[in-house]
This record gives sequence, C-alpha cells and structure tokens, in this order.
Amino acid sequence: MKPKITSPIAWKQAELLMQPAMIRVLDNIRKQLEESVWTGTYQEVQVPIPGYQLILEHRGEHRSVDIWELCYRVCFVNYQPAHTQMQSQEVIIDTLLIDEDTGDVDWNRLDAKASQLIKEVFANFSQ
Repeated sequence: MKPKITSPIAWKQAELLMQPAMIRVLDNIRKQLEESVWTGTYQEVQVPIPGYQLILEHRGEHRSVDIWELCYRVCFVNYQPAHTQMQSQEVIIDTLLIDEDTGDVDWNRLDAKASQLIKEVFANFSQ
C-alpha cells in the first residue's frame, strides 16, 4: 500500500530521499547476502504497486521482502509495513536524513539507517 504524503514539502523531501534510499537498501542487501546462508533473487511484481520483491531461499525455505516497503521504512519515521494496515497510512519524512545546511541527502545517516534495517531483516529471518 502506498504511503500517504500530505504536504508539498513532504512530497519534495520524499522525492529527494526515495532513489538514494533504494540505492542504499539494494547495496546493503548485497552485502548481507555475501555474508548470509540465504540466496537472493529479485522478482518484478505489479500488485499492489509495481516494484520488486527480494526472494530469499535457504534449505527449501523461502521468504519474500517488498523492496518498496524497505525503502519506506528508511525514508519515513515509524513506518509500519502495509500488511499490518487496512488503509494507506499518513507518513512523516525522516528529516534527519536531509542535511539541514545544504538540503541534500545526508548519505552517512541514510546508509547507517538502511544498513541497520537490512541487518534486522536478515537477523529476523535467521531466527
């Protein structure tokens, strides 16, 4: 389910962050796969919105992760995955990911948040 962005400023901030978030999420997935027992492939999906799923496999067990959902969890504060909601949720941009002096992406903070999230995802799958 797509998040609900309610203001023009938040919309611009989301546009600024989404592509860098996707880059950092994918790179951190790659790093985790190099160290993990899981193998991963990407599958294009059209529903509920066009995007990609990461399909993880280990010893016949399969897990699926929505890449957009991971990006939303990086870009927004306290974003709850779509499968836990009945309707679109209004989101709050994580403005700590934007350098307040330049208005650009704070790549260090973005990478740290994406890295932590992906580590948590893989740790949850290992349990």
